[in-house]
Amino acid sequence: MKIVKKGSSNFNQPVGNFQSFNQVANHFIIEAENANIQIIPYSDSIFRIRIALKGQSFTGFSYAIAEEPMQVEVSVTETTDSITFQTKGAQLLVSKNPFRISFFNAQGTLLSEDDQAFGTSWLGNEVTTYKKLQEGERFIGLGEKTGDLDRRGQSYVNWNTDYFAYPVDADPIYLSTPFYIGLHNETQYGVFFDNTHKTTFSFGCSNNRFSYFQAEDGEMNYYLFAGNNVKSIIESFTWLTGRMSMPPLWSLGFQQCRYSYYPTFEVINAAKMFRDKDIPCDVLYLDIHYMDAYKVFTWHPERFPDPKKMMADLKEDGFNMVVILDPGIKKEVGYHAYDDGKAKDLFVSYPDGEEYNGQVWPGWSAFPDFTHEEVRKWWGDHMKAVTDVGVEGFWIDMNEPAAWGQHLPDLIEFAYEGEGGTHKKSRNVYGYQMARSTFEGGKKLLKGKRPFVLTRAGYCGVQRYAAVWTGDNISADDHMLAGVRLVNSMGLTGISNAGYDVGGFAGEATPDLFARWISIGAFSPFFRSHSMVNSRDSEPWSFGEEVEDISRNYIKLRYRLMPYLYSAFYESAKNGMPVARSLAIDYTHDAKIYHGDYQNQYLFGPSILVCPVESYKPFAKVYFPKGKWFNFFTDQLNEGESEHIIEVNKEVLPLYVKAGSVLFCQSAVNSLQKETPKPTLEVHYYAGGDFSFEYYEDDGQTYEYENQKFFKRIITSNQNNEIDFGKVSGDFTSKFNKIRFYLHTNEKISNVKLKQDEFSKDLTLNHENYRWINPVSDFDPYHKPPAKPIELNNLPYVEFDHSTFAFSVIVS
Repeated sequence: MKIVKKGSSNFNQPVGNFQSFNQVANHFIIEAENANIQIIPYSDSIFRIRIALKGQSFTGFSYAIAEEPMQVEVSVTETTDSITFQTKGAQLLVSKNPFRISFFNAQGTLLSEDDQAFGTSWLGNEVTTYKKLQEGERFIGLGEKTGDLDRRGQSYVNWNTDYFAYPVDADPIYLSTPFYIGLHNETQYGVFFDNTHKTTFSFGCSNNRFSYFQAEDGEMNYYLFAGNNVKSIIESFTWLTGRMSMPPLWSLGFQQCRYSYYPTFEVINAAKMFRDKDIPCDVLYLDIHYMDAYKVFTWHPERFPDPKKMMADLKEDGFNMVVILDPGIKKEVGYHAYDDGKAKDLFVSYPDGEEYNGQVWPGWSAFPDFTHEEVRKWWGDHMKAVTDVGVEGFWIDMNEPAAWGQHLPDLIEFAYEGEGGTHKKSRNVYGYQMARSTFEGGKKLLKGKRPFVLTRAGYCGVQRYAAVWTGDNISADDHMLAGVRLVNSMGLTGISNAGYDVGGFAGEATPDLFARWISIGAFSPFFRSHSMVNSRDSEPWSFGEEVEDISRNYIKLRYRLMPYLYSAFYESAKNGMPVARSLAIDYTHDAKIYHGDYQNQYLFGPSILVCPVESYKPFAKVYFPKGKWFNFFTDQLNEGESEHIIEVNKEVLPLYVKAGSVLFCQSAVNSLQKETPKPTLEVHYYAGGDFSFEYYEDDGQTYEYENQKFFKRIITSNQNNEIDFGKVSGDFTSKFNKIRFYLHTNEKISNVKLKQDEFSKDLTLNHENYRWINPVSDFDPYHKPPAKPIELNNLPYVEFDHSTFAFSVIVS
């Protein structure tokens, strides 16, 4: 037997030593012993690194990337030992012998560096980059990954997987976003590994030497991001991979789903129950049973004989319908979608040209190749079967892609925009391109109206086309909290419009669990209740009168907060900041936020601190990060950087508002698309801090906002309780003509002054029964009356016109 000495292994093939360096345009080309390297400054704070073995060509195409490289000023310094690339925002140092990369911020502080011994290397076709673990380094991100907020010590696989009733430590599940943020020594940096093959990320798992990211095939192609804070890194990443456009306003309301509502009278009855019970709702769903034999782009002739009339009746009552679309096209001669797709050769095939078939809901099925432009257009054209009856929302499922057995042959082939690729290369982007096809098709067919698309699978950049939900979760407290972390983590990777099935899809929620879950779900970007076939009903009234009242309270509260929420969605569309924000964004280097007791807490928009807690716990631990925090219901003020044990029950979700913040509210409505709120905008000011937020309105349904048809203004506050309302921009007329300005403060108020330019006017303080009261009912051992509605009581306010001019409100 041959003995291989330590350090002499022939299995691991490194990049090797530096050989030559030259520049082509803004690309820097390095040749090493075993590999070729491209270094591309993408912006002042982003570097792209590409490494391929000699003899292998660089691929030129990425679905994830939405932008071309900027024109960047780069200072290049070469010595006998290294080459340094310096931009305004970052520095990349290449050590020559052997080839290694170190990454620094603008101040010259080390952010990330290759492991000195290994750097980038290959084991057969598998390529890996090893990064030295920094002292105290944490890792956040990777999107839809179970586990803790801090991913140190864990490893994860990116391989989109249909995983019914997945446990809370399952990996992988449905969606792959190979982007993470590293944190250490008061610094932060980002890494995006843009390789669509099955990839693995290890953050010091089973070793204390390095983190690494590897792909089973393809080139080493990754981006390094520098930034002064996590927010700036997210902004850079979403600039690179794209941001969502504004969703239709109705899609931000409450959405009710079941597997399945049928026939027509059950759908109409569900809608009627929401209206009769005064519970806001804007969306009902049709699952697979609306189709004829589960064939996409069909309607079941007995269950839904007149879908157009059904849709008209629903819209008359303020509802939109979202229908499910699965990619599997039943292999059936005479079925229009199959015959047309086969005739045009649009389905995924084997290398010998034979059509690939897998079994899904309709039986043996063909699969459209969404990595082909002609297929995407074809899919969009066939969506007329649902848009012609009035459908504006599309729920795409089973798009990992899924087939019974869960193991598609790796040799099946995809167009991949002319590059060609096997299942191994194409799987992780299949659902993403189905989302793209559905969005583009819906946008075309709806003729100026915004479509709503919801997807289960995707890849980096999917936020440009769809919202995401976390798949087939379970009715359990640990799943409820895991869903919160999944949504917050997706927000760190650019996917802002995300949510989970409230109440759990598999299993049956208890009344207490549903009550807690729907209160948390009201503070999720995407808000939908859903349950599977052959389980108990999961509508808000299905769990008894008490839970019905709690559900009504929190759904109404979400609708009251819609001006604030819609503005938060605008911020996300503008700069990529998520709506549900991990505390790691604003309080990155506070060790407490990563603690198991506090890692589920998050900000909803910039101001509302949400503290989820299990349904069975009578007490909860809450951590207040830096600043001051008002109890949402009582206005009790809590000092930051402090831990508290609080009493909880099913009726009260622990909510707090950051001092200095401004919240925007409207009157309650039961439908965002049918009812108009009262013309008074409530502005709630929580005194005592610095704050800036951009209030935003548009028509909520078209793309006219791209033509300046919007109403927006920046509102700021400071420690002196001066609230500045900036001048309005845009050509849209606000739905509100008055502002009622509420003051939340523990200090005595002697005067409120309205100031505009040189003009100043004292305002009269008013009081009315109007404060966010604790909705807990008095306990009676024999009967517990319904929960009181969430309202306001005895809070000072002033009123004035909703002017388009700049003005200030000064509280003293």
